[in-house]
Amino acid sequence: MIRVGHRGADAIVRGNTLASFDAALDVGVEMIEFDVLSEDPDGGGRLLVVHDYGVLRAHGAPNLTEVLAHLAQPQFATIRLQLDIKRQGYEERVLAALREASLVQRAFISSGEWRTLERIRAADPSVRIGWTVPAGPAAVPLLGRAVAWISAATLARVAGDRIRSGAIDALVPQWQLVTPRLVRSVLAAGGEVYVWTVDDAARISRLASLGVTGVITNDPRLFS
Repeated sequence: MIRVGHRGADAIVRGNTLASFDAALDVGVEMIEFDVLSEDPDGGGRLLVVHDYGVLRAHGAPNLTEVLAHLAQPQFATIRLQLDIKRQGYEERVLAALREASLVQRAFISSGEWRTLERIRAADPSVRIGWTVPAGPAAVPLLGRAVAWISAATLARVAGDRIRSGAIDALVPQWQLVTPRLVRSVLAAGGEVYVWTVDDAARISRLASLGVTGVITNDPRLFS
């Protein structure tokens, strides 16, 4: 099971910061997840590593170029990177930043915005992408725009179909949606399952027993 640090190691050092990424590395993660948001809600301005505009106003945020340069250093060479794109409109700029930092091969891009995933796939089919659920209605167009939380049974079928079609490579479900059926469906389709955000050691062990690909946690110390 791949050990993924949420925003680095948010329970140790405030997440989405260089210090938090260093803390995650020190604890022994194999993947670091972080958020990418445009400075302007319309997708313009700088690309920042921050979860939302409230956090940006309160604490500021490092820019994506700075973060990728940090993660391109030799000590991070074996660490995969999960970039979670929060909004639509700046997908190709994220890809350009990854190319500039020579990090495309280590990148895994996730989003709850289905249109974002379509744009990433069209722009560079080599980049692995994951569908984050649940999310807003725009993320689940096949199930109706009023749906935010979808049943695990339906999700198992839809996720399996989307993986087999090549639309996505992985499912990134919130832990409450994870069932044995869901994991079996995604893995049988050739996909991966990365579960968020799990801050309980017993729950991590249960998910590992189900065969999930990876678990995302704020506190990577729980993996030990």
